[in-house]
Amino acid sequence: MSKNKKIIVSPHIDAFIDMMSSERSASNNTIDSYKCDLFDFSSFLHRRIHDPSAASITHIRDYFKRVSEAGMATSTVARKISVIRQFYRFLVEDGIREDDPTQHIKSPRRDSTLPKCLSQNQVELLLDAVRERDGPEGVRLTALLEILYATGLRISELVSLPVVAFDREQRMLLVEGKGRKERIVPLNQLAGEALREYLDCRDYFLKKARLSGICDRYLFPSRSKQGYLTRSRVAQLLKEIAVEVGLNISQVSPHVLRHSFASHLLANGVDLRSLQEMLGHSDISTTQIYTHVLDERLKELVNETHPLTKLG
Repeated sequence: MSKNKKIIVSPHIDAFIDMMSSERSASNNTIDSYKCDLFDFSSFLHRRIHDPSAASITHIRDYFKRVSEAGMATSTVARKISVIRQFYRFLVEDGIREDDPTQHIKSPRRDSTLPKCLSQNQVELLLDAVRERDGPEGVRLTALLEILYATGLRISELVSLPVVAFDREQRMLLVEGKGRKERIVPLNQLAGEALREYLDCRDYFLKKARLSGICDRYLFPSRSKQGYLTRSRVAQLLKEIAVEVGLNISQVSPHVLRHSFASHLLANGVDLRSLQEMLGHSDISTTQIYTHVLDERLKELVNETHPLTKLG
C-alpha cells in the first residue's frame, strides 16, 4: 500500500479485524496484512461506493483487474482474494448483507514452487562463521542461528520468546505459535549450550533496551517498540554472514533455515507427524510439501550420479 494513499476507515472492516484478533487469535503479522489488504480495497472502492460492505461482484472484479494490471505476484493476488472472501463471509454470517459477492471470484492458479532450503554443508558454513564472532553480539547471533536450525521455529516465534519459555534443566522451549497454540520444542546440545552462553551476557542487551520499558520479559530484548529483537534485524545479520561465507544472499533467510531444518530431518528419517508437531503446522498437508522437496533432491541425485544416466 502506498504511503501517500488515503486510508478509508470502515466500521465493518474494523469489526472484522476485531473478530480475527479476538475470536480466531490471528497473529499481529496476520492482522497487519489483513488491514493493509482491506484498506487498499476500501480506498479503491471509495469513489464508487461509500462502504465496502455494499460492493457488488462488478466492483470486486474491477479491483482485481487493477491488481492484476499492477503486475503483482500470483501469491499476492491469491492472498488478497482470500482476505476479501473472509471479509464478505463475515458480513454474511453477521447478517450485514445477504449475499456473498466473492462467491464466483476465482483464485489465480498458483505455481507449485517448492520451498528454498540450504544443504547441510551450507548451514554448517553459516554456523561455523557465526561461532567465530566475538563479544555479546556474536554470542547472541550464534544462539539465534543455532536455535533456528535446531528447532525450525518461525523467526517471529523465536524473537518474541519470553525468558520463562526456556527450561534449562530439560533443555526445552515452550513456544506460542499461530492461533496462540503452545507446543514444547526440544533443543539439541549445541543449541542448548549456545542459549545458556547467551543468557550469561543477556544483561548487556537488557541495559541497552530498557528505554522501551517492556523488554525485561523477553529472551532477546531490544529497543524496538515491541521490546524484543525484530525479525528484520535477524534477517539482516544472517545475510551479513551469508556474504562472509560466499553464499547467495537471496537464498538465505531465517525462513530458509526453517525449511532447511524440516528437509534435513525428513531426509534423516523423521516421520511426518513428528515433523508437523515440531513445526507447529495445524494441518499435515502443509508439512507434506517437504516430501516433495526430498523427492526432487533424490531425482537430482539419481540423474547426476547413476551410472546409466549418461547412456539415456
